[in-house]
Amino acid sequence: MRIVVTNCNTTQGMTEEIVRGARAAAGPGTTVTGLTPVWGPESAEGWLDSYLSAAAVLDTLRTYEEPYDAVVMAGFGEHGREGARELVDVPVVDITEAAAHLACLLGRRYGVVTTLERSCGQIEDSLDAAGVGRNCAAIVGTGLGVLDLADSDRTTQAFLAAGQRARDAGAEVLVLGCAGMTGLQRTVGEKLGVPVVDGVGAAVKLAESLVALGLTTSRVGGYAKPLPKRRSWGPGDRISRGSDKSGAG
Repeated sequence: MRIVVTNCNTTQGMTEEIVRGARAAAGPGTTVTGLTPVWGPESAEGWLDSYLSAAAVLDTLRTYEEPYDAVVMAGFGEHGREGARELVDVPVVDITEAAAHLACLLGRRYGVVTTLERSCGQIEDSLDAAGVGRNCAAIVGTGLGVLDLADSDRTTQAFLAAGQRARDAGAEVLVLGCAGMTGLQRTVGEKLGVPVVDGVGAAVKLAESLVALGLTTSRVGGYAKPLPKRRSWGPGDRISRGSDKSGAG
């Protein structure tokens, strides 16, 4: 089984960290390839970054030539998942949805610990759109930017403080609210006394399950293939007509 994991930003070091977490979660026989957009924001923090990131990720998938069986979109709360589901003919699993769905199996209410406070509203909207917002007790920022997460000690302490606030708000399960936090669940779950769900690992396992069950995106209704029309992806790019790629091979 071949899974591609798309980073939502152009920082290669973050892609490598995400891929490490994805491979740790993957089962025997699953290969994981990380894709880094060649354009877009170096970190996605806010609405502008998110929309720019979505277009860059879709362009990355559109032009990726190797065959794959599923896509994991590693941007927590970022846009683009619906477009990716139209674009490719394999399952597309967003880490935001995946983490929330698994958290709902572990407790009545969950909390999200993320980076900057400015991301909280965007994450709330993403969870609502996925149909899992009603079970969310709190979305709490650590005050750290995405690129600050490389400082593991600082990130751990900030997560513990924010996680306690989420617990105080009624969360019985915590979710890592940024792909750059992958791996942190191993160090904070026991200290906080609650399960901690990593969205990258959750998305990989759900993607594997969908492929194993022979399931993929419905083409009836909202995720029908894009209408055939003239589409330009930017200056210097070839103009595409109709759907671009299937992904599977």
